Amino acid sequence: MTSIDQLGNRICIIGISSSGKSTLAQALGKKLNLNVLHLDQIAHIPNTDWVPRDKELMATDHQAFLDRHTDWVIEGNYSYLMPERFAHATTIIWLDFSPMGALYRYIKRSITHKDNRPGNLDGAKSQFSIKMVKYILFEAPKKSPKYIALINNSPATFIHIRSFKELMRLYKVWELS
Repeated sequence: MTSIDQLGNRICIIGISSSGKSTLAQALGKKLNLNVLHLDQIAHIPNTDWVPRDKELMATDHQAFLDRHTDWVIEGNYSYLMPERFAHATTIIWLDFSPMGALYRYIKRSITHKDNRPGNLDGAKSQFSIKMVKYILFEAPKKSPKYIALINNSPATFIHIRSFKELMRLYKVWELS
């Protein structure tokens, strides 16, 4: 098992929606004193119910973050931005959970909505959408081969976490809160 000292100072966290990417990013950022970027926050317009921003604007903000910071945790997918991010990463952590488990966590998160949840969009009132349910169940699982190819082309250390239980073990081993 990789120790927290082996993660380096540029960590990418990817995975299915509601797998815990944002919470892990916050915990690692705090523990390792790294800047944290939640991609959903630059992918959507604040004070809306998750209305997407223009992809070019998001790509510009993504690149500006990479140019501005040498120590970071970036969480989120957005595969069109992965090559640049992965080229700079020291570690890629993939939370590769089952769609049904992710759906359960998504519904639970939507019901217990907390404005201060890591990665939440400022001003978003609605947390649930049928579009996201369809994405979790049908679209996200199709992306695995693309992610594998991108990861294989990266020099970063790769950590593949396949269950929430395995993720909780890492929290204990890495002494994250």
